[in-house]
Amino acid sequence: MKKLIIAAGTGFLGQVLVNHFKNQFDEIVILTRGNSKTIDGIKYVNWNARTFSGWEKELENAAVLINMAGKSVDCRYTQKNKKEILLSRIESTKILNKAVLNCQNPPKHWLNSSTATIYRFSLDKQMDETDGEIGNDFSINVALSWEKAFFKTETPNTLKTALRTSIVLGKKGGAFIPLKTLAKIGFGGKQGKGNQFVSWIHEEDFANAVDFIIQKEIIGVINVVSSEPIRNVDFMQKLRKTVGFPFGIPMSNFLLEIGSFFIRTETELVLKSRNVIPKRLLENGFQFKFRAIDEAFKNLLHK
Repeated sequence: MKKLIIAAGTGFLGQVLVNHFKNQFDEIVILTRGNSKTIDGIKYVNWNARTFSGWEKELENAAVLINMAGKSVDCRYTQKNKKEILLSRIESTKILNKAVLNCQNPPKHWLNSSTATIYRFSLDKQMDETDGEIGNDFSINVALSWEKAFFKTETPNTLKTALRTSIVLGKKGGAFIPLKTLAKIGFGGKQGKGNQFVSWIHEEDFANAVDFIIQKEIIGVINVVSSEPIRNVDFMQKLRKTVGFPFGIPMSNFLLEIGSFFIRTETELVLKSRNVIPKRLLENGFQFKFRAIDEAFKNLLHK
């Protein structure tokens, strides 16, 4: 019996993985803050991501554990939200480390979410897992603390991989939906200076990459991003072309600050230059289905 556990798997990315893996595992268990139940053969088990309450028994004999827990960064960075962003990642990772160590037959491979935001703002250098330069700001320090909490506890019988994931573009969730809406109503121009790089990955390539990492037993840190980061101005121009809107009003830093205040988010999400490449995936022979952003956009807009 092959068992897959996804901690915090009810969100957009969790569902992308469930759809991808549903025919590959005999049993899929989702750890959720919601009620325990079984729907369409998938078992949902309640947890609070901080303490044991019985959910930890589900980890026994699991082939794979994927942890996606963490408060969304799509919010205002108030002191309260910053604390929750950090603690939701650290506490869930720490309690899973304890649970794995307590298992008689622990999961064979544990993949923990991380973020491509861990690298510094870069307009020139492409950041890979070997030579990438780590920056220093709130988001980067969260990522560093997260990976430290993950790796510092040794789990002798469980492989560990941190997924430094970029923006995942999907049909039913993630950043693509609001960006597509902006482009359709004429606000699909460059954001800020427009020279910042966008590191992105199509939802299918994200799921395929996770699958590939499991099959190849790749451990350590790995960038889960497309092989072609693109400047924001070009990203938005190609999006406008795909949705068929002839022009896009550019959004200055000032307008973005006002807009982000009203929709309760932060401009960093669009203004930071994430120039990240998937060196380890490519070295191991991973084949991207969507290398260019045009192909990704066409697929995502196709019903």
